[in-house]
Amino acid sequence: MSVQDQIPTNLPSGSQSHGFMISYLEALSLVERLHRLLLDVIKDEFERVGVLEINAVQALLLFNIGDNEVTAGELKSRGYYQGSNVSYNLKKLVEMGYMHHQRCEIDRRSVRVKLTDKGRKIRDVVSTLFLRHAEGLEDKGVLGPAGIDDITASLKRMERYWSDQIRYIY
Repeated sequence: MSVQDQIPTNLPSGSQSHGFMISYLEALSLVERLHRLLLDVIKDEFERVGVLEINAVQALLLFNIGDNEVTAGELKSRGYYQGSNVSYNLKKLVEMGYMHHQRCEIDRRSVRVKLTDKGRKIRDVVSTLFLRHAEGLEDKGVLGPAGIDDITASLKRMERYWSDQIRYIY
């Protein structure tokens, strides 16, 4: 199915809105593909280094937690993960020894998690992978500091717009 097939029929063909809609749908498709590709790249790296018990989503979760001690709710509120997905993966990571968990003293329903040494090793693998990619993008002239800053600024504006739509649409 092409991007053209996704355009609402009430949009006049050849209009400026029509052209922007095509570009917008292509951007959305690219964001989706890049996320899936990022997970594939991480999975590939873990296969290369012989770590097979952890999946790419879990590795990315460990990377994003880093040296922090967090709750599942904090990860969800930061926008990293969806509800049941984060709870399931945190539980699995604790069971496999990548994270410690402890009930919060104030709210006994809440559980705080942090990385174990085993979890920090996984975080370091992902961090090294990302460093290698950043250096490669710059060294090969694929993307420089200005280009990455432009992309990041544009994506932040889009994130803000979507967040506002969720908060204020009704």
